[in-house]
Amino acid sequence: MSMSTMAGTKRATPSLAELFTPKLITVLREGYGMAAFRADAVAGLTVAIVALPLSMAIAIGSGLSPEKGLFTAVVGGFLISALGGSRFQIGGPAGAFIVLIASIVERAGYDGLVLATAMAGLIMIAAGFLRIGTYIKYIPFPVTVGFTTGIAVIIFASQVKDMLGLDIAHEPAALIPKIEAIGAAIGSIRPSTVFVSLLAIAIILGIRRVRPHWPGMLIAVGVTAILTAFMHLDVATIGSRFGGVPRMLPAPHFPDVSLAKIQAAIPDALSIALLGAIESLLSAVVADGMTGRKHRSNCELVAQGVSNCAAVMFGGMCVTGTIARTATNIRAGAHGPVSGILHAAFVLLFMLIAAPLAIYIPLAGLGGVLAIVAWNMAEKREFVSLMRASRGDAAVLLATFLLTIFVDLTTAIAVGVTLGAFLFLHRMAEAVEVETGGVLIADDQADSAEGDGREMPRITDDGVMVYRISGAFFFGATATVGAVLDRIGAQPKTFVLDFSEVPLVDSTAAKSLEGFAKKLKRAGTTVYFTSTSKNIRRALLNAGLRRPLVHYAVGIEDALATIREGAHEEE
Repeated sequence: MSMSTMAGTKRATPSLAELFTPKLITVLREGYGMAAFRADAVAGLTVAIVALPLSMAIAIGSGLSPEKGLFTAVVGGFLISALGGSRFQIGGPAGAFIVLIASIVERAGYDGLVLATAMAGLIMIAAGFLRIGTYIKYIPFPVTVGFTTGIAVIIFASQVKDMLGLDIAHEPAALIPKIEAIGAAIGSIRPSTVFVSLLAIAIILGIRRVRPHWPGMLIAVGVTAILTAFMHLDVATIGSRFGGVPRMLPAPHFPDVSLAKIQAAIPDALSIALLGAIESLLSAVVADGMTGRKHRSNCELVAQGVSNCAAVMFGGMCVTGTIARTATNIRAGAHGPVSGILHAAFVLLFMLIAAPLAIYIPLAGLGGVLAIVAWNMAEKREFVSLMRASRGDAAVLLATFLLTIFVDLTTAIAVGVTLGAFLFLHRMAEAVEVETGGVLIADDQADSAEGDGREMPRITDDGVMVYRISGAFFFGATATVGAVLDRIGAQPKTFVLDFSEVPLVDSTAAKSLEGFAKKLKRAGTTVYFTSTSKNIRRALLNAGLRRPLVHYAVGIEDALATIREGAHEEE
């Protein structure tokens, strides 16, 4: 292939404008007619019906009033669809945030949540423009399963009070104190409340079995509200606890800010930004898998950041892409982001028309909704599968899961990612082998007078020894590769190290080879490196591995031919 042909087939690097153009613009450029609008309208209405009870339930589960979830669905949902990098992403309050928000509200109040969320939005905007969104996909799968399942456990625990009707004046956000408070109040169970919560769960599960396309959660909330109102059940409702739901969005507002408040909110802001980025980009990946489309991760991050800043300014809470509502949007036949915009408009319309009826909604019914959400969120099959996969995956999974439950989400993700990185490095190092076939990472063994039983490469009659390294030669494998090379007994006249099966060499590994080459040089051995790619040779040269310390050859045969001819010239 000629150079011109190769240049013609090389993929062009996308411009900044292309990377951050919202998918809404892309869809409109493709041509948008009435058929597409009708499809988006139907999908948007379907998602709004699902989002309406969920938004209120998530807000209440987070320790906030129900309208904050509705404000978030309207403002955040609109902006995520209008500015985002995914065709089908639906934004709104997410169950994954319940634990984090409840903790922040307990410590810093709603104003503290607003400040932390706005700061998180700015962090996500910066991360998007720095193109960090590309790297979110490298978070290990055991970490996502671990913290998602942990969050599901805490969400369920947070609904026990409302599902049983317990009298708890102040319910702690942390799991252990929460369980202690529930245990202390277990004698105050109200049978009518238990009946309502079980009825809501039964309706959702029953409709899912016989009519899976019906909005089971909305029907469950509606039926329990009607029963509560007409039977005058002794059950807490939105009206009795919160006084009702407003019909309109509030005017934009932001709390007073000081340097001390900003410094105090930094850890919470980082937690919100990290969880929001992970949740939204995972949702976008799920949408890609369902549709065959491809999202723009950094554009999506910027949209998430803008949406979080705007949502809390209009009285909302943290917003992110939601997997379940996004999947519902796709199954309902959405054409593009207009469905998400219409979903936000329909939620606002429901507020305008039906807000007075919200006072009859029982908290036990919304608790049943969140109990189902928690059950769906707990990735049970994946959890069991990872526990059986390997000890390393199980360790990462359990560490993330337990830290999520007993410490906090940020620590869980940080520790999980770190353990996952070390596990990956260990596995990569295990994959590096030498020509004799011996794996370089082995269990510790006692010293033996007979040696370790490995067959070493022999020096040929003309004093040449050849080694081949297979696998990525990086800092994780440096010590073990060096140990194998140091096991050379009698010094050969010429040492050949082949790199034909090495995809990369990092600076640490290259420096270790420099020390080894100098050792051979002092013993009078000539060193050849063969089959080095352009990038590998650059790393070796930068480490000082150049003539006269090291000679380079195209391949082993070329090196041997040069040696036999008595010449030491590079080819």
